[in-house]
Amino acid sequence: MEISRRNVLRGTMLGSGGLLAATALPAMLPSASARAADAVHRKATRPAQFAPIDTALQQAVNDGTVANVVAVGATADGHVYEGAYGIANDQAATPPTLDTVFWMLSMTKAITATACMQLVEQGRLHPDQPAADILQELAAPQVLEGFDAAGKPRLRPAKRPITVRHLLTHTSGYTYSIWSEALTRYQKVTGLPDIATCRNAAFAAPLEFDPGERWQYGISMDWIGKLVEAVSDQSLEIYFRENIFQPLGMQNSGFLIGSAQKRRVAAFHIRQADGSLKPAPFEMPQRPEFFMGGGGTFGTPRDYMTFLRALLNGGSLNGNRILRAETVKTMMTNQIGDLDVRLMPTAQPVYSNSFDQFPAQRHKWGFSFDINEQQGPNGRSAGSVSWGGLLNTYFWVDPVKQVAGGFFTQSLPFFDERVVALYGTFERGLYRGLTPA
Repeated sequence: MEISRRNVLRGTMLGSGGLLAATALPAMLPSASARAADAVHRKATRPAQFAPIDTALQQAVNDGTVANVVAVGATADGHVYEGAYGIANDQAATPPTLDTVFWMLSMTKAITATACMQLVEQGRLHPDQPAADILQELAAPQVLEGFDAAGKPRLRPAKRPITVRHLLTHTSGYTYSIWSEALTRYQKVTGLPDIATCRNAAFAAPLEFDPGERWQYGISMDWIGKLVEAVSDQSLEIYFRENIFQPLGMQNSGFLIGSAQKRRVAAFHIRQADGSLKPAPFEMPQRPEFFMGGGGTFGTPRDYMTFLRALLNGGSLNGNRILRAETVKTMMTNQIGDLDVRLMPTAQPVYSNSFDQFPAQRHKWGFSFDINEQQGPNGRSAGSVSWGGLLNTYFWVDPVKQVAGGFFTQSLPFFDERVVALYGTFERGLYRGLTPA
C-alpha cells in the first residue's frame, strides 16, 4: 500500500521512514471535568497582572481547546511569564513544564537560517550566489507547468538559477504539498515521497514557478540545510550542536531524540470533526536519510526561548555570541522586495487549515521569518518577526519593544482556530502585563 499522510493519520503503521509511527490509537482524552481536575499548572513567581493569561490557559484545557500548553514570554534579560497547563503525557498523566519536549517542525527553519547566516558572516556563502555553486543537484531545476490529458506532468527548464537568497526567502519555486494542489497531484502521479519522510528522493520535486517570481512556502529551507552541510562538511545535527545549541546551553534540542528526552515528549492529538481531541503517536524519523532543516528538530520551551532571547539580544546571550547584531537585523528585514507573503490555501485539510498570520495586512519575509509591517492585532510592534510549526507551535520576536513569546502545543491540523485564538489571548495578556499602569 502506498504510504500517504492521510493513511498515517488514519492509524496505518508507518515505519522509521515516515511522519508518524503507530500501531493503534490510544483511548480518547479524559472528559472535560476530568481534565479540569487533573490539569496541573506551573508558573513562575510574577506580578498579578499576568493572571488573565493563567485563567485563559487553564480554561483552554478545561474546554478541550488544548490537551497541553506551555506559554513563555521573555525579554533579553529573562522570562517574564511562564505558564504550563494540562497533561503532557497521556499515559503517565504528567504535567507539562518548560522542559517538556515538543516537536518543533517548521520552527526549525529559524535555526537553519541562523546556521546559514553564520557561514555568510564567515564569507563561505553569499545570499546572491547560485546555490548550484555548492549543490550540483540544483544546476538544472524544472518547473511544473501542469498535467497533460493523460495526467502526465508537463515540465520545462527554469528561466534562471536558484540563488541562496531564493532558498532563504521561499522565492525559489519549491513548495509544500500540504499547501499545493499541484504538488499533491504530482506526488500521487509520480510516487515522489513527501519531504517529511526524510528521504533524499523528496528533493526531486519540481518548482511551481521560476525563481524570484513570487513567495510560496516550501522545502527551500531543507535545501539550505543541505547547503550548510556541504559548506561546513558536517551533518546538520553536529553543526547545530556545536555552533548554536552548545554555545547557548540548549541541551535538549536536536534531530535525534535520546531516551531521557523521549520520556518527556508532549502528547500529540488530532482535532476531530466534533471538536474533541484524540491522542495519537508522533515522532519524526529517527533514521533519516537527511536531517530536515525545514522541520526536523525537537526541543523544549526553555531551549527555544533561549534561542529567541539570543536573537532579541542581537545574536548573543550570557556572553556567547552566535551571530553579529547587524546579521540579526538583516535577518529581520524585508528580503523579498515588492513581493508579499501570501495566503497558504490548504490542499490537505487533515494537516493544515489555510494559513495567513496577517490576512488584513501586507507582510514580508526575511531570513527566515514572517515580518508584519504594521502593528499586529494582539500587541506586537510593526517590524516584529514570527512563524510557527505544523503541530501548532508559534513564536514571535519584537525587536522594538524587546519582547519575545513562545507558545507550545502538539496537535493537528495546523492553524487550528481555537488554538490560534488562545495564542492571541496569550500575546495580548503578555503585552498588557508588561505595560505600566
